[in-house]
Amino acid sequence: MIIQGKPPCCYDCDRCPQGQISNQTDAVECHLCSWDTWSNVQQDRCLPRTTEFLSYEEPLGYILSTISSFSSLIPLSILGVFIHQKKTPIVRANNYSLSCLLLLSLFLCFLCFLGFIGYPQPQMCLLRQVAFGMVFSLCISCVLAKTITVVIAFNATKPGSRLRQWAGVKVAYYIIVICNLIQLVLCVMWLIISPSFPELDLYTKPGIIIVICNEGSITFFWCMLGYLGLLASLSFIVAFLARRLPDSFNEAKFITFSMLAFLSVWLSFIPAYLSARGMYTVAMEVFAILISSWAVLGCIFVPKCFIILFWPSMNSREHLRAMTTDKNKK
Repeated sequence: MIIQGKPPCCYDCDRCPQGQISNQTDAVECHLCSWDTWSNVQQDRCLPRTTEFLSYEEPLGYILSTISSFSSLIPLSILGVFIHQKKTPIVRANNYSLSCLLLLSLFLCFLCFLGFIGYPQPQMCLLRQVAFGMVFSLCISCVLAKTITVVIAFNATKPGSRLRQWAGVKVAYYIIVICNLIQLVLCVMWLIISPSFPELDLYTKPGIIIVICNEGSITFFWCMLGYLGLLASLSFIVAFLARRLPDSFNEAKFITFSMLAFLSVWLSFIPAYLSARGMYTVAMEVFAILISSWAVLGCIFVPKCFIILFWPSMNSREHLRAMTTDKNKK
């Protein structure tokens, strides 16, 4: 830039734009750095760009992986308690086989974070969202099956009820299979039409290469997530309507709270996911996976485990019959 009032040979040099350098004095033009390098502070050299992704070495990645690993042991521990206490009234009344399947699916929910932490490899990008969608579909379909089983079991006891032929484990398994088949079709279509792939983001943060998994088709991603929301909403509605059934074995209230917490977490996740950048986008999804899994685990199984382990006198037929009698009188 020419200095006013000075000869034309006198001028001030402007700094090069970001990402460009000049290693010559009084150079007329700046030189653009290559795509994988960036200018230093003095803007006289191009240095390799920093690579950013959610890794196990990052404090955030380390904390999330530690919490997830510890959390995955909780459903296995509860499963051990249920297997050991499978002949007790509380475990038998709350559908032992479905409870075990739900605990196994929660174990997988806590572990599916493994696909989100680490350098995005092609195989990891291809399968991580699909694995997340299928595992959570299994979890929520188990909750839906448990809810419908509660309603059928209560109404089947009425004289002349046609629901007696539907009472049993088979109907619950049919619900689980159908719900998961729909999610499987969505995921397979996603993989065939527009699968996820690794991508380098050079523009969000100057001087930093953000390694991300491009979801391929964002439509399929939201369809997969929306289907989980649909299953959770159905579970919430059915459980809410069945919450006042006069049965001491009724767990509809716990399912109502768990699905309410699940939906709240994922509704809060949407704006946070859209506004986050870089590795924080992945961290938000991992955080939502952890919180929603804990919501289901805590609301449905913690009260049962508390009674089984710390209040065994309530885990008896006599006590539960007395509770049922009191409720029927009211």
